Amino acid sequence: MKEYNYLCSAKHKKAVMEYTVIIEKNPETGMYIGQCKQLPEVLSQGNTLEELMGNIKEAIELAIECRKEELREAYLNRKVFHRKVRVSA
Repeated sequence: MKEYNYLCSAKHKKAVMEYTVIIEKNPETGMYIGQCKQLPEVLSQGNTLEELMGNIKEAIELAIECRKEELREAYLNRKVFHRKVRVSA
């Protein structure tokens, strides 16, 4: 499962990271509520999915700005392994 990707543009030297957003629709209000999987303190809401995604993107950017160096070091120093498994069906 892809948690997030770290991409670097040689032209702009700016990192681009992808995050997973867990989304739930509140049945009472009809609003969408989202939480960033990798940054669980980041929550947002919106009347539409598009509004929610714009709001949560802004919230993630603010959280990253506050924790930029900590997150960068943690990402660059992580060790990730991928293995395949066969399962009989």
